[in-house]
Amino acid sequence: MKNFIRKILKENKREMYLDKIIQVMKNDFPLYKNLKLYGFYDQLSEDEINYVLSGIFGEPVKKRGNLIFNQNENKIYLEKDNGFWKKFEYDENGNMIFVEYHTGFWEKFEYDKNGKKVYQENSNGMWYKTEYLKNESITTNNYGFFERVLYDDNGKVIYFEDSDGYWEEFEYDDKGNIIYSENSDGYIEDYR
Repeated sequence: MKNFIRKILKENKREMYLDKIIQVMKNDFPLYKNLKLYGFYDQLSEDEINYVLSGIFGEPVKKRGNLIFNQNENKIYLEKDNGFWKKFEYDENGNMIFVEYHTGFWEKFEYDKNGKKVYQENSNGMWYKTEYLKNESITTNNYGFFERVLYDDNGKVIYFEDSDGYWEEFEYDDKGNIIYSENSDGYIEDYR
């Protein structure tokens, strides 16, 4: 296979073969590992690698180390030497809407018009919904768990509680630094 690849890459129809590489590799992850396995990686220039990666992801991309970023500088792919990889997708506002892992596990996310996450679901059937009220958010999940968060007018968390009975309180100075915190475990920090 490697000799065949080396032969076709020496021919004048190089761009046509780059397009064939894109088709072969489009859903063949881990990406870098398989590009090397098939003998593509060491036969391509940096520009050709960027052409192939852009074709695989369907948009112009930038490669930095084991990371690939889209034209908006959002991370869209990560791969490690041990075979671990992760793919990311974003909506038109740059919000992450989907993550897929090498294990087959995935997560998807939905956002409101202000860019706040309102729904999260994963391949294990777990979901979370968040409702935003004035200076308050309430998150629930499919197991009946909830978290309630209160915010001050600057958006800083002043109170947190969950359905397990855990709570935290916070106070801030004029610069936004925490000057007091206390939680249901009896832990207190006081810098007032």
